[in-house]
Amino acid sequence: MLGKTYLTKQASLLMKFARTTSDSELSAKLISKAADLKSQADPLPDKDQGPRAPDVAEDGDPKRGSPIAPS
Repeated sequence: MLGKTYLTKQASLLMKFARTTSDSELSAKLISKAADLKSQADPLPDKDQGPRAPDVAEDGDPKRGSPIAPS
């Protein structure tokens, strides 16, 4: 599932492109797609809750650093 931040950013970019084009039909389609993305993003929580990488320490423990040793 896509997060709220991603969907909102994509909608914003579509609006930006819609304002820069001189083709009114293309502009209308971009605005419509931006509205679709915004409606998908609205019910989602404000902070994206993606899975954490398994090697990321939650408490900043330096012992749980990268599994790859420096050469």
